[in-house]
Amino acid sequence: MTVPRYQARVLVRLRPSVLDPAGEATRGAAERLGVEGISKLRIGKAVELEVEAPDAEEARRRLEVLSDRLLANPVIEDWSLELQDS
Repeated sequence: MTVPRYQARVLVRLRPSVLDPAGEATRGAAERLGVEGISKLRIGKAVELEVEAPDAEEARRRLEVLSDRLLANPVIEDWSLELQDS
């Protein structure tokens, strides 16, 4: 029996109340390059993975545990999950 595979993307970003020095530095660099009009720039990360699970509900459960405990720092970061059949 073949176990279904699911493609997932976890988007991790700093919470709005947390300062983002890397984002501010990048925004400043964009201005120095002559790119105008950027009033806010925040940097996050995207984690793409593939998981085998009996069904989408179990795949989502596993990825939620992974995201909560490993991929994001719950004190300063929020995350969201995109899941689709492979």
